Amino acid sequence: MKLAKQVKTLAAALALGFSAAQAQAADQSLLNSSYDIARELFASYNEHFADYWKNKTGQTVEIRQSHGGSSRQAQAIIQGLRADVVTYNQVTDVDVLHERGNLLPADWREQLPNASSPYYSTMAYLVRKGNPKNIQNWDDLAREDVSSVFPNPKTSGNGRYTYLAAYGYAQQVFGDDQAAIDAFVRTFLNRVAVFDTGGRGATTTFVERGIGDVLLTFESEVNNIIAEYPDHGFEVVVPKVSFLAEFPVAVVERHAERNGNLELARAYLEELYSEDAQRLLAGFNYRVHNETVQAEFADQFPPLELLTIEQIAGSWESAMTEHFANGGKLDQLQRR
Repeated sequence: MKLAKQVKTLAAALALGFSAAQAQAADQSLLNSSYDIARELFASYNEHFADYWKNKTGQTVEIRQSHGGSSRQAQAIIQGLRADVVTYNQVTDVDVLHERGNLLPADWREQLPNASSPYYSTMAYLVRKGNPKNIQNWDDLAREDVSSVFPNPKTSGNGRYTYLAAYGYAQQVFGDDQAAIDAFVRTFLNRVAVFDTGGRGATTTFVERGIGDVLLTFESEVNNIIAEYPDHGFEVVVPKVSFLAEFPVAVVERHAERNGNLELARAYLEELYSEDAQRLLAGFNYRVHNETVQAEFADQFPPLELLTIEQIAGSWESAMTEHFANGGKLDQLQRR
C-alpha cells in the first residue's frame, strides 16, 4: 500500500476517532495527543494497552489519537483540545503546556523514568537505491549536487532535531569559529528542497513525490519506510555523530482530572516502560532503555555519538530563544 493512501486510511481511523477495534462502547475513553509520524506506533501500542487494562481492571478503554507536528499539537491543547496525555518528540512542546496553560506541573520530567522519555532515537538519512550521491555524513548535505528534505524547524520537533544535529556537527568540525559554523549551516539549509510542516509530510514529499536526494528524519522512521517500501531499494545512512532525540511523555493533569481519567492516563504512560511495550517500541525501530530488550535488538542499532542539547546550545530554553524564535539564528541563516 502506498504511504499516502495508508496515512489517509489511518488518519480516518485514528485522528480524533476510533479504530475498528475500539468502535464498540467502552468503559472509559482516553485522548493521546502525539507527533506526526507516530500513527502506526500508537495504533499498535493502543491495542497492547487496551488488552493490558482489560486484564488488570476488567474495564474496556477506547483510545483516541490526535497527530500532527508536535508544536502545533501543543498549541491545539493550549487552545482547548482536551487531551489526557501527550507523547511528543521534544521537551519544549511539553514545557509550554505548563508555561502557557498551567496544564501540568513544572516537574513533569520527574514523574517517570529517564526524564519521562520511555524511548529515544536520533537523526538518520534515507537515500535512494544505491545511494547514487554517496551521502555519508553531514558535510555531504552541504554539497551543491545534493538536495534534502526535512520538516520545518519552526513547526516540527523532528525538524529542530535535524537542524541541531547539523549545527552540532559543525561545532565539532569548526570549533570556536562561529563564522565557519554559520556558513556551513546556512549552506546546509539552502540545500533543502522542501520544508514540510511535519515529519510525515516530509516522508510523503520524498517517497511519493520523488523530491530530493535524501530525507532527514528519525532513525526509526527511516527504517520503517524501508520496511514499508522494499521494492524501492531505499537505504539508511546513520551518521557517526548525531543528536539525542528524546520522546517525552506526560499526563495533562488538568484535563485528565477533569475527564475523570487521571489513573488511566498515568497507567497508559507507565506501561510504555514495561518490557513488552519496550519490545514493541524497538520493533518500530526506536531505541529503548530496557536492558533485556536492548540486548535483543543490539544488531539493529549501530553505536554512535549522540550529542545532547546541553552540548550544542546549553539548554532547550536557550536553543528556542537563540535559534528558533522569530528573528533568531535559524531565520538569519535562511535569509538569502
